[in-house]
Amino acid sequence: MSWSEILAALNRLANTTLFTLAGTEVEAISVVTFIIIILVSVWISRLLRRITARWLRARGVVEDGTIATSKKLLHYAVILIGLGVAIQTIGINLGALFAAGAVVAVALGFAMQNILQNFVSGVILLAERSITEADVLQVEGRIVRVMKMGIRATVARTRDEEEIIIPNSSLVQSSVTNYTLGDSLYRVRCRVGVAYGSDMDQVIEVLRLAGESVEERVQGRDPIILLLEFGNSSVDFEVSIWAEDPWLARVTRSSLNMAIWRHLKDASITIAFPQLDVHFDEVWEKAPAESKEPIGKTPPNLSLD
Repeated sequence: MSWSEILAALNRLANTTLFTLAGTEVEAISVVTFIIIILVSVWISRLLRRITARWLRARGVVEDGTIATSKKLLHYAVILIGLGVAIQTIGINLGALFAAGAVVAVALGFAMQNILQNFVSGVILLAERSITEADVLQVEGRIVRVMKMGIRATVARTRDEEEIIIPNSSLVQSSVTNYTLGDSLYRVRCRVGVAYGSDMDQVIEVLRLAGESVEERVQGRDPIILLLEFGNSSVDFEVSIWAEDPWLARVTRSSLNMAIWRHLKDASITIAFPQLDVHFDEVWEKAPAESKEPIGKTPPNLSLD
């Protein structure tokens, strides 16, 4: 077989119509071109993401979440443009395709309402950057660290090393506490009750020293000691300090509790606990001994048979 015959066979194969889409015949060469454009778009996306990351670090941006968010937005933009170019290359008019599939699109919209809602929420999160990777959040009462943000859901890890998948719509539509949005400073609070007979000025000073002794606290901020209330069995105080890593809040709170315990014990200040005082009436004390029957004693005129 000569080269001319081989080229003719390849030409016939390339011009073979594979299927018809929206009234347009799609040939084999168009499908190959479509695939090539998508692959080139992916390669361009990777290249631009690397360049963007280097450029951001050169400009002084060191937050991993900011860099990751910028790379994701750039990736989605390049892929979307590449997909549009690839579809136009096949010969399909996007406007006509959307018009022809309007009814189908509405039906799919209702069927995929939750998926589309999460998709739009993911775009909002990536654009606003109110939540980024490595942020520490409180979601539905649980403290989690964001590991990966996707276009549909966000993967986070709990303090128990459990990975959970959070729909992006939950992060957009509900109240979420972001401990690392502006900075990573947070307050650790501990309550303690002391006996009513304690010297309150001494208690406040001891609690202040206990807060200052915690290594995890921010050194530039002094502990705050508050007298909260007069309880039934104790005078209740709150000790609060500032720390930098909200992910270690439980460890810091444990250190503060231990410091409070040691300092109060060294100062001989009693940590109060619930007590119940029982007072006997004067009439009972003066009653004849034979009338003070023990509780649970069976009267002589009753039978248990």
